Amino acid sequence: MKTALPPLGWLRTFEAAARHLSFTGAARDLNMTQSAVSQQIKSLEGYLGQPLFHRRPRALELTEAGITYLPVVREAFRTLLQGTRAVTGDQHNTVQVQSNITFAANWLAPRLPDFRARHPQVRLNIFTELWEPREMAEGASVEIRYSLRPADTVRTELLRTDHYYPVCAPGYPVTLDTLADQPLYDCSNLLSNWASWAEASGLPWPDPPITYATTYLVSLSVAMAGGGLCIAHDTIVRHLIDEGRLVTPFEHREPMPEAYYLLLSPQAEETPGALAFADWIRQEIAAEAG
Repeated sequence: MKTALPPLGWLRTFEAAARHLSFTGAARDLNMTQSAVSQQIKSLEGYLGQPLFHRRPRALELTEAGITYLPVVREAFRTLLQGTRAVTGDQHNTVQVQSNITFAANWLAPRLPDFRARHPQVRLNIFTELWEPREMAEGASVEIRYSLRPADTVRTELLRTDHYYPVCAPGYPVTLDTLADQPLYDCSNLLSNWASWAEASGLPWPDPPITYATTYLVSLSVAMAGGGLCIAHDTIVRHLIDEGRLVTPFEHREPMPEAYYLLLSPQAEETPGALAFADWIRQEIAAEAG
């Protein structure tokens, strides 16, 4: 009978593979290659003397041994996490927050002084993404994601839906008749775009040239500088309109297929700071809607 435990890394890889039922998903979470994940699972199975997964053509399936072992491994990691927090003390109030860069800069950052005033004991580490991530980053407790609909791999709730529309600098000379002749800017790879807004507005759209960037921050900056028009939505542009830095030259506002979601990792449920931050986000969103 073996008296030693298998390596902690193997157990961590097993938990990630079981959570996704995919070696590829586990590799993405753990910043490993798919072959490295597969090899670690084989090593763990060899150590245990029995398979943990059935390898199906398109997915994994836990064996009876895997089903039995998974809650044991998860409880062990939970115990380790709680024990570590007990030793490190204030770490339970350190929250890893993940967000796209435009939301972090345009919505979250101006409100952080309020959060700090309400929760001075909570320390935030904010990680930003240009593109929608497939999964929460390892170590993140809370994520605000802009998406059509995130996969329910963690606790997910709808935060808000928006409308989108063109914006430009105050006094910029544009009409619906001259819109297609103006310098136009947008964020790439989104359904809330110039063509869909024009179609919903009943405008003829001759497919004019559009400059695309990987973040709204670029197109909004150009518009504020008077360099043209860009598509934007309430969450990222409302404060700029309120401050008079941007205006909406046309009345039509189109419902946005994308939305903002709040994602909470399993460890967030046991992190008071993460729960406080999530509650604060909900309250701020609700206050805007009211």
